[in-house]
Amino acid sequence: MSNVNPKDLELYAVSDSQWLKPGERLKDVIEQSIKGGVSFVQLREKHATHQERLALGREIKEICLSYGVPFVINDDVMCAKELGVGAHVGQDDMELVEAREILGPSAIIGVSCQTKEQALKAKSEGADYLGVGSFSFTATKPDADIVGMDELRAICESVTIPIVVIGGINKTTISNFEGIDIDGIAVVSAIFNQDDKTQAAKELKCLVQKHILSN
Repeated sequence: MSNVNPKDLELYAVSDSQWLKPGERLKDVIEQSIKGGVSFVQLREKHATHQERLALGREIKEICLSYGVPFVINDDVMCAKELGVGAHVGQDDMELVEAREILGPSAIIGVSCQTKEQALKAKSEGADYLGVGSFSFTATKPDADIVGMDELRAICESVTIPIVVIGGINKTTISNFEGIDIDGIAVVSAIFNQDDKTQAAKELKCLVQKHILSN
C-alpha cells in the first residue's frame, strides 16, 4: 500500500530558487502557493549544498506541517533522513531500495519515470508514487527526456500507484491530460515564476479539477 493519499498529489509544487524574484524567500513563496491550493511540496535545489538544503528543508518542513501538506526532498536522501521527511529519486539518483532502507517503510518515496519498464520496476520495489515526464522542453530541466502520451497511457495502465506528470506543465497544457488516469500535476515555473503565487496555484488547481479529476 502506498504511503501517499492520491488526493495529496493533485497540485504538486517543485521548488527551484532560480525563479525567485529579488527580495523573495523560498519559504514564503512555498506558503503562498499552499494557500492557493498546492497539496504536496518537493524541495529540489540541485545547486545547493547539503547544509543549504538542510536549512531550507527545516523552514519548509515547518510550513508544510502547519498546513498538513506532505513534503519530500529531491535526490538528497541523507538530508531527508536528517529532517525526518520523504524523498524523491530520479533514474540517475540513489536506488529506491537503498533509499527505502535509509528512510524506513513509512517514509514517502517517489520515483521519476519515463518508460513503462521503469514504472513497473519502481512499483515492484515499493515506490509510493511516480513522477512521469517531461512532456515538453522545460528550462528547469533542459536535458530531460520527452515522454509521449502513448507511453504515459501505457504507464497508467501498468501500475496502480499514484502518478503525477511533470515537465512543461502549465495552464495551457493541463487540458492535454484530460481522459488520462493520472492523479495530478507537478509544476515549477507555472507557480514560482508568477508574480502572484497564490493566484497562480488557485488557477492551476481549478484546471486540474476540471480536466483531470473529473475523468
